[in-house]
Amino acid sequence: MDQLSNLMEGFAVAFTPSNLLFLVIGAVLGTAVGVLPGLGSAMAVALLLPVTFSLDPTGAFIMFASIYFGGLFGDSTSGILLNTPGNSSAIATTFEGHRMAKDGRAAKALGTSAIGAFIGGTIACILVVFFSPYIVELAKVFGPAEYFALAVFAFVAISAVVADSIVRGLVALGLGFALALVGIDGMSGAERFTLGSPILFDGISIIVITVGLLAVGEVLHVASHARRVDARVRPLNHQGSPYLTRADWRKALPAFLRGTAYGIPFGAIPVGGSEVPTFLAYGTEKRLAKRRRDPDFGSRGAIQGVAGPEAAGNATAGTAMGALLALGLPTSATAAMMIAAFQQYGMQPGPLLFERSADLVWPLMASFFIGLVILLIINLPFASVWAKLLLVPRHYLYAGITVVAMLGVYAIASRVVDLWMALGIGILGFAMRHFSIPLAPVLIAAILGPVAETQLRRALAVSEGDPSILVAGPVPIILYTLLALTVALSVTQHIRHARRHRAAAVSARESTLVP
Repeated sequence: MDQLSNLMEGFAVAFTPSNLLFLVIGAVLGTAVGVLPGLGSAMAVALLLPVTFSLDPTGAFIMFASIYFGGLFGDSTSGILLNTPGNSSAIATTFEGHRMAKDGRAAKALGTSAIGAFIGGTIACILVVFFSPYIVELAKVFGPAEYFALAVFAFVAISAVVADSIVRGLVALGLGFALALVGIDGMSGAERFTLGSPILFDGISIIVITVGLLAVGEVLHVASHARRVDARVRPLNHQGSPYLTRADWRKALPAFLRGTAYGIPFGAIPVGGSEVPTFLAYGTEKRLAKRRRDPDFGSRGAIQGVAGPEAAGNATAGTAMGALLALGLPTSATAAMMIAAFQQYGMQPGPLLFERSADLVWPLMASFFIGLVILLIINLPFASVWAKLLLVPRHYLYAGITVVAMLGVYAIASRVVDLWMALGIGILGFAMRHFSIPLAPVLIAAILGPVAETQLRRALAVSEGDPSILVAGPVPIILYTLLALTVALSVTQHIRHARRHRAAAVSARESTLVP
């Protein structure tokens, strides 16, 4: 049990007053930056990176870890309250979380988010401590064909499950691919859909897409219904406590565990960060809600729809840190920034890091656990305070959202054209809401589309154009089999749902004809 003794020594270092202070400061700063729309956890690490250069390496990385997890909570806070997730990993949480906020249960949604982040992150960190050798083996299994199969599974399964209509889900998926294809082809260097403008050579930033589709689209949607709704978002009611009741725990705990189970494996493989497991967790909760005929899911907001994705996202973050330390493998943008920080101190993450810099690694791992506890202590009692943002009159609130979101977009590259693109994508999001086209497939295609394309082309390059390589290993076969079963189950459920609607319509017509 060398890991356990090393971890105890790490706790002894992390519990020093100076390192605890760094943890608290990192948690507060990470959450504060993460809450701002358009910035998010990755931007939090980037903005606060220079602050840590004057610290010793142990204190700097302890503060980094706290900023990282604090930023993840801030991402979800802005998504739940303002329908503007700070990062793409919080998009799945936003769908049900924002519905709960509009229903007067914002504090409950934020409390569920904080507890889910704690549970998912803690379980993942425990596994990282004791099973880091197996993380290395898991990552070795995945090649280009496996990555492509995983991306296809995410595309089709999410489009089939999240959307009420499979056709609408595939239309949304196509729109996401169209946005992802803009820019320079990474493998050939060819221009694609840039209209000859150098501004589009780098493609459309995922922050521009997310802010435009969710924030600007929501503002336009609310403005179009301004005469039909009250001037305020519904104020907090008697359900406004952030603490979960026994009934809430019965609903949320299985979702916490399911989300954690989704998130843990994905942190070790570079397949697009935590977007895949969070969307898969959301899709699973939606499918289970349909099975139990939960009327809240998709209307008032269901607590399971927050619990599952939030636990999945933080579980992925926990194992991503394990993959970063054990393999030197950055599986997210934030992890890539932390590699730069390691290199700033003359260290290279990887298997040798545990031998050469054990005095840094184990206090850092211990700080993961302490940081998650600090975040829970800080954010759970303050969930009601954050939720009071929704008491601001609607026209002021949404005007503020628009200004802050656009400032976040402009901060990416200081280009006015990004503001116009966000507005154009916002109009697209408004039209999608009008025609009941789901937003989730657009976002997942825009995020994972380039990854899937790159891995497909790499696999075909290795096989010299032979497509059989895509189903050559056991992992792709298992994934495609699960995909076929998921689609078949979804189609069956859609057919049954349509039949029930037709039967209800027929019975309603017959009842009106009876004298």
